[in-house]
Amino acid sequence: MSDTGPLFVSSGDLIADRRYNAAIELASRGDFIAAADLLAQTVELTPNFATAWFALGAIRDRLGDRAGAVAAFERASGADPADYHGARLQLARLGAGGDAAPAMTETYVRRLFDQYAHRYDAALTEALSYRGPAILRDAVQAAMDVAGRPMHFASALDLGCGTGLAGAEFRPFVASLIGVDLSPAMVAKAASKGLYDRLVTADVAGFLADETAAGAEYQLVIAADVFVYVNDIAPIVAAVRRVLAAQGMLAFTVETHAGAGVKLLPTLRYAYGEAYLRRAIADAGLTLLDLSAAAIRTEKNLPVDGLVVVAISASGAAT
Repeated sequence: MSDTGPLFVSSGDLIADRRYNAAIELASRGDFIAAADLLAQTVELTPNFATAWFALGAIRDRLGDRAGAVAAFERASGADPADYHGARLQLARLGAGGDAAPAMTETYVRRLFDQYAHRYDAALTEALSYRGPAILRDAVQAAMDVAGRPMHFASALDLGCGTGLAGAEFRPFVASLIGVDLSPAMVAKAASKGLYDRLVTADVAGFLADETAAGAEYQLVIAADVFVYVNDIAPIVAAVRRVLAAQGMLAFTVETHAGAGVKLLPTLRYAYGEAYLRRAIADAGLTLLDLSAAAIRTEKNLPVDGLVVVAISASGAAT
């Protein structure tokens, strides 16, 4: 199973757990039909076994059984309101479930990155040729050059800081660097690098609300490859505006698509249309400085369509 497949959560029934594990072993050997049959037996024994339902959905999808996959993912979603495995996203990908771009739950995102943290840096930089942080740094540098300002910031906030890949790019230009991420394992990796003056484990929206209440101000806020896990960035952009100092900058990267609005991609990442981004920036009271195409990473050896965005606050933090 892949990183977006089920991470085992016991059903509480020893026999069902053993059947599940045997089914996953069959799937790992390529025997998907036998695995699906065994999983069907497993969920008959334990109807609320969300992990097994999710695995059955994934295998049926692999076998080309869309209707069967949808039915299994619906049962997984019903048995797991926190959507630990991301069944709602799979339903949206299959064109079922009613919401074309449902929000990812905190539980799902935290699980995804906690299990990924130990090999995150190598996977992105080696396997996916990830260059988002460097692209983001260059875009901010270009904006500062146009403004005739030095590339130096008294305070910067790294939203969804992950293991600190973007922090490493911006640390030489920042006096005080703060990072926030939902995943404790990712924050632990970032802490081991000694890049940040403060690291917080929290969701971005909640953290920004707390910073606003505390009267915090930042000269720079960055988000490298973070909003691909957010189905509506407009509220976050508005919240960032409230913590930006006068002439403070927001810079971020996203994946994009040719249509309008927000789209959930087959990779279970969100892509944004240019018009949506321009509107989100303007509605937040920010001035757009740059919106440029950028191949931030590759997928199956092909560049992924992306954008780098830089915006500025004309005045100090909004109240």
